[in-house]
Amino acid sequence: MQVYMVKEGNQKPGEPLLNETIDLKEYLKQESYFGFAASTGDPQIELNCVLKWSLQINNQPDDENDEKWWKIGAGVCVSVVMIIFIFVVCGVVFVRRKRSKASLEEATEFGSYILKWLPGMPREFKYKELKKATSNFHESMKLGEGGFGIVYKGVLLLNDKADDGGTTTTTTTEIAVKKFSRDSIKSKDDFLAELTIIHHLRHKNLVRLVGWCYEKGKLLLVYDFMPNGSLEKHLQKGPEQDTLNWNRRYRILVGVASALHYLHNEYDKKVVHRDLKTSNILLDADFNSRLGDFGLARALENEKNSYNELGLGGVPGTMGYVAPECFHTGRATPESDVFGFGVVVLEVVCGKGPGTKIRHNQHLYSMVDWVWTLHRDGRILEAVDENLGNNFVHDEANRLLLLGLACSHPIDSERPKTETIIQIVSGTLPHASRTSVQACLHLA
Repeated sequence: MQVYMVKEGNQKPGEPLLNETIDLKEYLKQESYFGFAASTGDPQIELNCVLKWSLQINNQPDDENDEKWWKIGAGVCVSVVMIIFIFVVCGVVFVRRKRSKASLEEATEFGSYILKWLPGMPREFKYKELKKATSNFHESMKLGEGGFGIVYKGVLLLNDKADDGGTTTTTTTEIAVKKFSRDSIKSKDDFLAELTIIHHLRHKNLVRLVGWCYEKGKLLLVYDFMPNGSLEKHLQKGPEQDTLNWNRRYRILVGVASALHYLHNEYDKKVVHRDLKTSNILLDADFNSRLGDFGLARALENEKNSYNELGLGGVPGTMGYVAPECFHTGRATPESDVFGFGVVVLEVVCGKGPGTKIRHNQHLYSMVDWVWTLHRDGRILEAVDENLGNNFVHDEANRLLLLGLACSHPIDSERPKTETIIQIVSGTLPHASRTSVQACLHLA
């Protein structure tokens, strides 16, 4: 018996794969049937297929039974060898495709099962709903872009049926859809960090989570739409477009301080935002502040005070808002959040970003150093945004500038706690930050 095996379309090889002399009577009964069978050894994967087989008899035996058994034996051997070869080829392709889809299937399974059972979870959206609401994530609907994804404006159509079964009315509601930029399992940690924290938070100065979508590898979060955009965009506008009068600026900072105090002290776990900056402070229709973008936030256990203890070390955040000790320790703490808040306070009052270079007395200063210099010279109110002219409350401006300097103290333990910050912005403790400010000036 000689067995040859070749891919379809190729010529017959010169040497047989199997070349044996056998007596089939020793293995088969007088009457037998033959077919094809194969086994992979793996109970989870099996793919069997026979494409083509043929049997040729070169030496015709004299005995009719011998002829029959010869055909049967040859057919069985050829078929078994061929099926093994075909199975190996098909199995390799099958396993590779299965592995390439494994992470996507894991993410889909995770999203469709685990997330639904998180307590207090908001609405789960279908991907096609959000795709339609954002005009297929059109560029014209884009609100902003960060390190974790792109935020789009969306318009949901809601059908409201009358209680008496009468006419159905259609209403619209505006939403903000955050589409994570890495639509794969690689962004699952970022997605879950934001979702598992913010879906529990309840505060009037935090952006409210409306819903989520985890479908077909797409990761999306849905928030209330903030019609006045980010605080940063308003601060960057020219004086002719300035809509941030003093009362609005002061109210915005009071709201951010309240939100930060809630995260650090009033929620059941201590939450450190880690990316407090003006672009992450959004404004509603009445210019009330809403702190958002919790992509870098983590909930710390009550007995822990840094991310190193959770295995989440590093220096997260945005340059200019990151506390100096973070670059040495790799730790993010509530005190580093306070530093970021201090920079935000100075930016709102001065109308200048932390990276702005300001020429003063023949020297170039950063925004924070410039305010320190003016304070040392007894001219701190000169730091107030010139777009405001003289339309601001001098006592409030002086209080906020001192607070901003105190929060940006180079030693984290000297920065005020959020309880003190709330008292300062409310005016009940107007001079509490002076000690810290003087200490900073002495160190300088």
